[in-house]
Amino acid sequence: MTDERTKILLPEDQIPTHWYNLTPDLPTPPPPPLNPATKQPAGPADLAAIFPEALIAQEVSTQRWIPIPDEVRDIYRLWRPSPLYRAHRFEKALGTKAKIYFKYEGASPVGSHKTNSSVAQAYFNKQAGIKRLCTETGAGQWGAALAFACQAFGLTCDVWQVRNSYETKPYRRMQMETFGAHVTPSPSEGTEIGRRLREKFPDTTGSLGMAISEAIEVAAGDPEANYSLGSVLNHVTLHQTVIGLETLAQLELVGERLPDHLFACAGGGSNLAGLSFPFLHENLTAGASVHVQACEPAAAPSLTQGEYRYDFGDTGGFTPLLKMYTLGADFVPASVHAGGLRYHGMSPLVSSAYDQKLLDAVAIKQRDAFAAGVLFAKAEGIIPASESNHAIAGAVAHLRAAEDDAAGQVVLIGVSGSGQLDLPAYADYLSGTMIDA
Repeated sequence: MTDERTKILLPEDQIPTHWYNLTPDLPTPPPPPLNPATKQPAGPADLAAIFPEALIAQEVSTQRWIPIPDEVRDIYRLWRPSPLYRAHRFEKALGTKAKIYFKYEGASPVGSHKTNSSVAQAYFNKQAGIKRLCTETGAGQWGAALAFACQAFGLTCDVWQVRNSYETKPYRRMQMETFGAHVTPSPSEGTEIGRRLREKFPDTTGSLGMAISEAIEVAAGDPEANYSLGSVLNHVTLHQTVIGLETLAQLELVGERLPDHLFACAGGGSNLAGLSFPFLHENLTAGASVHVQACEPAAAPSLTQGEYRYDFGDTGGFTPLLKMYTLGADFVPASVHAGGLRYHGMSPLVSSAYDQKLLDAVAIKQRDAFAAGVLFAKAEGIIPASESNHAIAGAVAHLRAAEDDAAGQVVLIGVSGSGQLDLPAYADYLSGTMIDA
């Protein structure tokens, strides 16, 4: 049966009813965030200026399963459950004897996995009486997701977009503005930290760390506003686990065993966590042996080249100190096309799992990522997001190295979004002008 199916679909009544929290299953508990002034564990009061109580509770929760509100599940019905595909044509293109599946998040309202968390965050902020959300965005996928969620719940949305992406991805900005968001290139002249950064780095193309600082500065100064983050934090990785939970059900539906290898792109960690954490749950509690590989950009290789230490989550030093793999809060990545992966650090939960050797990591060069993405697009008819290409490239490298040993393997790839708005990046690759940073 598994050899015959291409699309594996679940009905809407099988949208997960709970999010999965990895924290209680980790062999060693993750180190807590620290108050930067006292160096003591940060408590709810340290987060209350920018997050609602419900999200703070999720951030520090040690519950394994956290209920998804009905109002959130009702909006999830617009695109969830998302499809799992058996990549028959991609298998032939690679000449592999492995079975390849990919979980596709590009059918969401904004074309990426980011809406899984934006809808939840907008809901909990609305319940808390907040009227305005401030955020950052790299490629624009998170900004568009939050803009969509804010209009769904009647909130104002302000987005600081990394300047490199603001200039090279104008349609992402238009997508955000279509949903009613106000978009500013970062670093900007409109905030104190933005002005300082522009003075210090006059030619900077920006970074997620810089944009985070601007959004937090504005949110903290407005009693009717909160800050909303699209990756990194525990509550964001929690919301994304609907991806992996659905995938487990879909594989079971067609009688397929758990994958031998799972590949997902990694920048801040939300997509990787969303797909892989439910499989790590199987590894940790049921004796499974799914090999998880985080595929990060060579331009911002926080896991493979960073240090595991406490660092700020933003360039301006506004956040609590997070124990994570980091290249340094002042690290400014090269202007690569995968804007959503250009971050100096990695999710504390992903970092903890990596430090405990529960997952692996590889750094992917930009041209290798797009070569794999083009091959995938020609075979499967889906143009992947620039970020997703890194996961595809990781799988391609593994399968080509395995050759005959790949026979009988089950491989799962996370395709986190659509690349329809990334076509200028593909034009750069196809013209031969793309360089590896």
